Amino acid sequence: MFPLHSWPGLAVACLLAVVVAVAVTAVLALILRLIGRRRQWPELLIRHVRVPFRLFLVVIVLWIAVTVSMPPEVSTAWRNGIHHTFLILTIATGVWFAAAFVVFVADLGLARYRLDVPDNRYARRVRTQVLVLRRLTIVAAVVIGLGAVLLTFPALQAAGASLLASAGVIGIIAGVAAQSSLANLFAGIQLAFSDAIRIDDVVVVEQQWGTIEEITLTYVVVHVWDDRRLVLPSTYFTTKPFENWTRQHSELLGSIEFDLDWRVSTGGMRAELNRILATTDLWDHRTAVLQVTDAVGGWVRVRVLVTAKDAPTLFDLRCLVRERLIDWMQRYSPASLPRQRVELAEPAEPRERPARARSEEEGRLFSGTPENEQRAQQFTDAIPIVRDGADDGEPGSDPGDGPSTSDEENR
Repeated sequence: MFPLHSWPGLAVACLLAVVVAVAVTAVLALILRLIGRRRQWPELLIRHVRVPFRLFLVVIVLWIAVTVSMPPEVSTAWRNGIHHTFLILTIATGVWFAAAFVVFVADLGLARYRLDVPDNRYARRVRTQVLVLRRLTIVAAVVIGLGAVLLTFPALQAAGASLLASAGVIGIIAGVAAQSSLANLFAGIQLAFSDAIRIDDVVVVEQQWGTIEEITLTYVVVHVWDDRRLVLPSTYFTTKPFENWTRQHSELLGSIEFDLDWRVSTGGMRAELNRILATTDLWDHRTAVLQVTDAVGGWVRVRVLVTAKDAPTLFDLRCLVRERLIDWMQRYSPASLPRQRVELAEPAEPRERPARARSEEEGRLFSGTPENEQRAQQFTDAIPIVRDGADDGEPGSDPGDGPSTSDEENR
């Protein structure tokens, strides 16, 4: 047999360490699978921590095996280098294992709050906060791991100590907070705990309607209605106004408007609306109102108000009611359809003048049109008119024009 502190002994010790690690992980996996027959969390635990736990265990047992069976001819510098390497690997795999376990705990808690139920406001709030906390925990674990790795180097112990010290952490946060990246980080934390938006909230941002799909530490993903993704920085939701349709609850009220003719039968439309809502599961039985909201400009504006359990259902319900009411008016109330009324008026014909006036005008040079009348007025104003005394009985008339009355009597 070869001695333990030799190169063959080191190889055998490392092989036995790997076998022990595999055996331990197999036994633990078997126990968890037996428990998983009655519960669901063991399967979730295995899926999350299987790889980091195996690596962490292998690194530890190998470190122990190398320490126990290191040959004496290995120099002190090499010994220190090997131990330092195993220490760094242990810290790295340990941080990975811790982060995976945090993710497992977070997912285990999120499994209790379902989003596929009608009233999921509290579940969305818890899910948003847990997701943000999970990311913060992972970031904190990575920072602590980096600080611990720095502490293993003598030349960088001061940097590692300052990174782990509270004053150093506060200095880093205060120094980078002015930058946009860390400003978005603080905005993401604020969004998670201020309850302004939550996962699966229905929002309107940048004139786009969609749902909150993901909230990270630096940005928010909005799933737009046409399957596009709108990625916005977290500071957008803390500095600009936006619409949140599910802030308090998911139930919504929607309207459908019609511009119809004045002969519309609102009673018939109201009865048809009740029949439509009675045959669909989209309506939540809270509100169903039909009102005439305006009647000017040749139209009658009819507004229908309906409610649904959430925004997508409300959109489908509005489309259904609009389609059915239009079909009902086309079939049973065509007088309700909007019409444009136009009144045609013929121009009035000018009245004929008397025949005597027409004959007098025809015998005159300047007559018949306004222009000729104006010219005639100019000429008559310029030339004096001499009247005949016999015609109007005025003195100064010519006696030779005709016999007088006294002459007839003498004759």
